[in-house]
Amino acid sequence: MRVFRKSTAGDGKKSNWLFRWGWKVSLLALIGGGVLAVLIFYSAWAQTFDMKKVGQMPERNTVFDVDGKIYSRLAGANRLIVPLNEVSRTFIDALLVREDSRFFEHNGIDWYGIGRALIRDILSGSAREGASSITQQLARNSLPLGGRTINRKILEAMVALRIEHEFTKQQILELYVNRIYFGAGCYGIETASQTYFGKSASKLNLSESAVLAGLIRSPNRFSPLRNPDGAATQRDAVLNRMIELKKISVGQANEAKATRINPHPKRMPMIQENYAMDAVQRDLNVLLTQDQIDQGGLYIYTTLDPTVQNVATQALESTLVRIEHQSNFHHPLKANYKPPEEGEDSSMPYLEGAVVVIDNASGGIRALVGGRDYSQSKFNRALPPASRQVGSSFKPFVYTLAFTNGLLPGAAISDGPIQPGEIEGAGNWAPGNSDGTYGGIQPASYGLIHSRNTMSVRVGQFAGIDQVQKVATALNLGEKIPRGPAIYIGSFETNLKDLTAAYTAFPNTGVRKQSYIIERIDDQDHHPIYRAAHIAVPALDPSAAWMTSQLMEQVLARGTAAVARSSLGLRIPAAGKTGTTNDYKDAWFIGYTTTLTCGVWVGFDQPTTIIPHGYGAALALPVWVQIMNKSASRYPAQQFQPTMPLATATVCSMSNALATTGCEEAGTAYDITLPVDKVPTQTCQIHGGEPAQFAQGLDNAIPKAIPKLFQSFRKFFGGR
Repeated sequence: MRVFRKSTAGDGKKSNWLFRWGWKVSLLALIGGGVLAVLIFYSAWAQTFDMKKVGQMPERNTVFDVDGKIYSRLAGANRLIVPLNEVSRTFIDALLVREDSRFFEHNGIDWYGIGRALIRDILSGSAREGASSITQQLARNSLPLGGRTINRKILEAMVALRIEHEFTKQQILELYVNRIYFGAGCYGIETASQTYFGKSASKLNLSESAVLAGLIRSPNRFSPLRNPDGAATQRDAVLNRMIELKKISVGQANEAKATRINPHPKRMPMIQENYAMDAVQRDLNVLLTQDQIDQGGLYIYTTLDPTVQNVATQALESTLVRIEHQSNFHHPLKANYKPPEEGEDSSMPYLEGAVVVIDNASGGIRALVGGRDYSQSKFNRALPPASRQVGSSFKPFVYTLAFTNGLLPGAAISDGPIQPGEIEGAGNWAPGNSDGTYGGIQPASYGLIHSRNTMSVRVGQFAGIDQVQKVATALNLGEKIPRGPAIYIGSFETNLKDLTAAYTAFPNTGVRKQSYIIERIDDQDHHPIYRAAHIAVPALDPSAAWMTSQLMEQVLARGTAAVARSSLGLRIPAAGKTGTTNDYKDAWFIGYTTTLTCGVWVGFDQPTTIIPHGYGAALALPVWVQIMNKSASRYPAQQFQPTMPLATATVCSMSNALATTGCEEAGTAYDITLPVDKVPTQTCQIHGGEPAQFAQGLDNAIPKAIPKLFQSFRKFFGGR
């Protein structure tokens, strides 16, 4: 029995055929399976990327001034995103013929282009020609796909297919022209067009379009700013390709080629290195997350007025230079300062200063200058934590509280030396007047107009230490205002911005406007994500604030700041107060018109005497006058008008009550115009006699009020 039979010739042929083709089919199947597995793997990998990232492009946050004009830019890439319909059609054509002529025909991968590039590379013996489509370029520029490897190229292709599925061709093209780099720090076609040719992308002509399209592959090498010949060569190559693809005629190309490349570079508004932008950045850090800021594309509308900002900067510098050249100035000059080779000094050795200007109606900061040279010192002396002793500039608030409590501007107050133990809670503390003189009994108004320390301390006693401390805190002048009689003459520290904001309570009849510098923030789609609250806080009695404001007008007319009108040329209705601290280490002037409140500080970073007898009127007031005079054209100053009804009364300077015939005989009766609610309702109990005729008439017309209990008048007026 045969177990095996002999093969026939036909069986042998069949077996040979199966062997010959079987391993080839198996190999092809194996290769196909491997390729399929690779494609599935990379396709799955491509699915892990967030397509939202493709449309997210960092761009500069744009900062606008009070008039809605671009003031500065900050953070993000130097990019201005524009819609595709705001890009010149000639540039789109030049871009497509240069980078992806079959863009509207393929699905993200140009297989024809890949094959053509591969053949050319083989024939040339080098990998000179790439074949990435615009979609592939967008993929690798938008997402973290890795380095220049075959692995990256496969992933890039898979992501490109996904992008084509997620976005329209028009969207892809718009994202691409806004994302690509054009050299010179320019991202996107709009920024490049503005930087190289000083025009918007919608106005690019054929030659300019071809130049920019020719830049894309090597933006630094073919920059029209540094290599106009190289840029011309690339331009002509783009134009020839446009002829080949029938996008333009030969005549159009020749005309464009004959055009001389003549860039008109326009410096794009970049971040301004100044103290105002420092203030904007500070507030931005509080209002938004760091990711929101870094992503860019925000529209930040500020309250800054460049005109006032420039005036303030120039006024501060010119005044401080003048002070430095006075014969009694014995400190280092800014002109002689040499910055360290690395870093910066923590404090400047030369005379410094700061300015804040606030709009009375809104509280918006129109100008902020935190020093003389931001490049030498970033320390912002206008903002916290740059606190300095406020000195006499705090006195108006003390007088306002005293007026609230019933004191009248004509009340008799002693300007004599303070006696040991006279001031409650002060022990033997006895501050004197800065000029060393004393004037005896004077009207209370004299104490503020001429900044008399002894009178102001006594007025502070009338105001009450608890009330003064409470109001200083309510005005945001500090969280821990010391409780002691020294606060009556400003022996505590605060910063210029908060002190200037506190002064807005006077032109606003007792209402303090919260200062702010950012009005609104819009996102990339122009949707508001923040709006200023416009906070107004009733801080002072309206009538008392009006009374104090009337006296501060006199400060500029015949008081400590009289040189404003007599010598410095102040031409507008205004009011304000000087401030000088111990040993003349700090000089202040805070003043206002009906439209603006401006604060000026002058001093050294390390407190020291500026000059002998360096009062605020001599050092800070000249800066203030220049700013307010020059700002008046944009912010007209009107005469101050009362917002409450006024009445005239005859009162007694000793009792602050309605005068009697006894007061007239004693010579203490005087006439004064007051807000109706500040006219006394009781008659003088010190001098006796009948109510004066005018006072008696008022007594019948004005409702009774609880009379102020005056105690220890002898002690109050300086006696023992």
